[in-house]
Amino acid sequence: MIKRLAEFAEELRAAGLPVSMVEVLDAAEATRHADLRTADRLRVALAATMIKSDRHREAFDRIFDVYFVLDGSGTGPAGDEAASDLAAAVADTLHRDDRDRLLELIREAVERFGRLGAGSHGGDNFYAYRVIRRLDPEEIRKMLLEAASATGDRFDAQIARSRVERLIRVLRKEVRREILRRVADTRGREAAMRSVDVSLIEDLDLQHATRAEIDAIQRAVGPLARKLATRLSQRRRHGRRGRLDVRRTIRRSLGYGGVLIDPRFRSPRVAKPQIVLLCDTSGSMATFSRFTMQLAHAIASELASVRSFVFVEGIDEVTGLFSPRNNFADSVARIATEADVVRADGHSDYGRSFDEFVERYLEAVTPRTTVIVTGDARSNYRAPSDEAFRSIAERARAVFWLNPEPERFWNTGDSIVSAYAPWCDRVDEVRSLRQLKRFIERAALPGPGERGSHRMGRPA
Repeated sequence: MIKRLAEFAEELRAAGLPVSMVEVLDAAEATRHADLRTADRLRVALAATMIKSDRHREAFDRIFDVYFVLDGSGTGPAGDEAASDLAAAVADTLHRDDRDRLLELIREAVERFGRLGAGSHGGDNFYAYRVIRRLDPEEIRKMLLEAASATGDRFDAQIARSRVERLIRVLRKEVRREILRRVADTRGREAAMRSVDVSLIEDLDLQHATRAEIDAIQRAVGPLARKLATRLSQRRRHGRRGRLDVRRTIRRSLGYGGVLIDPRFRSPRVAKPQIVLLCDTSGSMATFSRFTMQLAHAIASELASVRSFVFVEGIDEVTGLFSPRNNFADSVARIATEADVVRADGHSDYGRSFDEFVERYLEAVTPRTTVIVTGDARSNYRAPSDEAFRSIAERARAVFWLNPEPERFWNTGDSIVSAYAPWCDRVDEVRSLRQLKRFIERAALPGPGERGSHRMGRPA
């Protein structure tokens, strides 16, 4: 068991989960007190000791299903039931919350529709899709809703729909688990691990995330926004020393015969950090811009001085919509209808947007301001306005640019990253939560005389 646990921990680490030797030892101790006759109880014991965040639970479960696989016995006779009859039986079982019967039906469905043999190839997603398609989850959803409505006034409609969606997720998860069991049985654990698509929420591509994934990502943004706010404040507290205090220095020198060998300085005045966010909300940035607007909303909840702007081929301030008092979804909907960012054809024009910012909002940038730009810098072959951007950067304390495109694509086609990078303290590829966290760790605000230590420093 210890060897299996060690191998399991290695696989978790390979997938990106932070599992140390301490967690492995805790897991080994937990197995002494868990009922190992059922996989579910072992799953609970190991999850309680080896994972630190709910965001990692799905990846943990999928790897667990490979390493602590149940045998495939107990499959009931397939019989001659049509797929629709099997779907009806699954719906009834889900409604009654009969887990044992549900697992029997899923094994039957995989046996009939998965057709996973020893010579089969393909990942678990392929076989799960084939089984779920034959079960027809839309029809099962319809039957579950009808069953819920038949219970009368005890069920609120919204609560019923929420419960039905949860049951459909349970069905999909159990089908995938049974597929993994079959893959492990027929091809071995290593083959099963190769077939598993283990993706942590931290590594999801923000540009191509699904709506459900975006919702999960948004729940992780708040702590990162707090960490960014803390980083900005800490950097100011640990900045350079204040001005020379002449009187204290002279008094101090009296102890050294009047020699000024121990200068005294006034404590620098700690100013609260100010942030200006410039967010590209064009069509090519639709998913990422929703994420960055969520970041803006979260930062506004942490810092009092945050001004937010959105742009496409013009720019508009949306600071009021990101008030912590406002619901984020309502704010995004209002930005889509109320923000004045289209000037001609609605295609990105970074140069025009920056020119307009300088003309209308330049006073928002002061020597205490950190400017954060989010966008792919693709400007549809329109001329950049590096002078306008330079005037923004020269007024700001620091300028950071978060680009969701892979770095290898920068400055290809209509990308004009190179026009603006010289005036940024950092230009970072940020297309996942992990990369955002890395940016926050590195985003030390440059003080006077400290520039040039960043990956893309400003020109002298």
